[in-house]
Amino acid sequence: MNICILSGSTLGTAEYVAEHLEEVLKTQGFSTALFHNASYDDVIDKPLWLIVTSTHGSGEIPDNLRPLIDQIAQSAQDLSHLRFAIVGLGNSDYDTFCYATNHIENILEQKSAVKLCESLKIDVLNIDDPESCSEEWLPLFIQSIA
Repeated sequence: MNICILSGSTLGTAEYVAEHLEEVLKTQGFSTALFHNASYDDVIDKPLWLIVTSTHGSGEIPDNLRPLIDQIAQSAQDLSHLRFAIVGLGNSDYDTFCYATNHIENILEQKSAVKLCESLKIDVLNIDDPESCSEEWLPLFIQSIA
């Protein structure tokens, strides 16, 4: 089973987390494809997504992920073939904490994609090591795809 890992990052932390999760999944025998700047055509037919995204500004999806999500939102395509999970990074000082995570979830679910497990929402104010935090969550994701 190929896991399509999509990162949305402004300052790089979500990219590091995505790369770390990819390494952990590979050591566990999973095949992966990592996209830091995914295009619609590259990933829309892939059946399993692990999205790692930060929230920036006033709750926006990062610039390297927004075009894909916008295209999905505007598309009439049914995504019932797609299963996904999200690792979100945010700052709880803001009332838009992990808003990008929620927004992506809503768009994908409106297109009939299936959310596999509860999203991990990492508060960068309280978590010094988002890579380890996401690795602790990963068994939940792996169990949901088994």
